[in-house]
Amino acid sequence: MKNIILIGFMGVGKGSVAREVIKHSDCVAVDTDDLIESMENRTIKKIFAEDGEEYFRDLEKKLSKWLGSSVKNTLISTGGGFYKQKNLKEIGTVVLLNSPFDKILKRINSHPNAVKKLKKRPLLSDLKKAKELYDERLPEYLALADIVIEVTDKSALECAKELLKKVKKHD
Repeated sequence: MKNIILIGFMGVGKGSVAREVIKHSDCVAVDTDDLIESMENRTIKKIFAEDGEEYFRDLEKKLSKWLGSSVKNTLISTGGGFYKQKNLKEIGTVVLLNSPFDKILKRINSHPNAVKKLKKRPLLSDLKKAKELYDERLPEYLALADIVIEVTDKSALECAKELLKKVKKHD
């Protein structure tokens, strides 16, 4: 199986779906934000605060090169802006998890760890800007995706099963 790359706006459920996919397949999963935090030994929020978004995007670029050359049979859950990496299609099958902005916010706010989840996403601190970013990214996500999974009102398990079925047909 080729790599599966999950893209989508922050908070759409990429991590939750990834955890279900690995329960129901023989691939392993990695998260680009977690890998970057490990590389830097600090949180994404701290990276943004101390070195800015441009530095963070350079880390994503470095990571995308490594993923492309070194990672196989893996589900790669990405940060919201990772989709801009030029080698994404070479890394694997690109799967968009899609949901309207208001449903993403509702999903995050209804989570038991909502405060922690919001803290982890510095770009969600200004909802007006976050909505503008969502509106800017959505057509780019759609254009890049090999497969689109609508996640609204579905469990992570339902999304994972749909994803695995569609990836199997795609490959």
